[in-house]
Amino acid sequence: MKILIIEDEVQLSKSIFSYLKDEKYSCDLAEDFESAQEKLETFDYDCILLDITLPDGNGLELLKFLKEENKSDGVIIISAKNSLDDKISGLQLGADDYLAKPFHLSELGARISSVIRRRQFQGSSVIKINDLEIDTDAKSISVNSKMIDFTRKEYDILLYLSVNKNKIVSKNAIAEHIAEDNIDFFDNFDFLYAHIKNIKKKLAHFGAQDCIKSVYGMGYKIESK
Repeated sequence: MKILIIEDEVQLSKSIFSYLKDEKYSCDLAEDFESAQEKLETFDYDCILLDITLPDGNGLELLKFLKEENKSDGVIIISAKNSLDDKISGLQLGADDYLAKPFHLSELGARISSVIRRRQFQGSSVIKINDLEIDTDAKSISVNSKMIDFTRKEYDILLYLSVNKNKIVSKNAIAEHIAEDNIDFFDNFDFLYAHIKNIKKKLAHFGAQDCIKSVYGMGYKIESK
């Protein structure tokens, strides 16, 4: 799961970033309006944490941008402003939730999970594909009730493909999804091929069906039967 943190308070953004990384989320940071808009134009996110008051613009304008571009990223407003007008404006523009500062990181984590469940998994925290089961709350993957040990990148790739089951996902899209802010460092897809190979090997070891298909010249897809 990929999260964008739009927050100009450096210490707070670092705390959120560290907490979410420990929770096995992939995170990007944006400290101002301009860099946030650039990331929103380039990437898709499972959830965006949005501060309304930014040094070079109003966060509500970013919500308007998401709406105009028909992007489906989940949004949680995190702001020191706790007025009813701000809350109503944000929700009317498409935000999923509103959390006033200060807040506990565990509450933020719970709200992120809730937004992602509603947006992508019809309220459930578990994705089932054939004999494969992914628990997005526990960040775990099992086959026939047997837990499999995946690295965070492997988990992210498998989850991303599963969310897009029966759809071809391009290699570029997968790379961007797991790369965080390091996409410019990848001059080929060797890292992706290695991860896919490891995922398939682990699934096969536990007797899972070979559901990850390579589509020549395009990318990969998970086939759900």
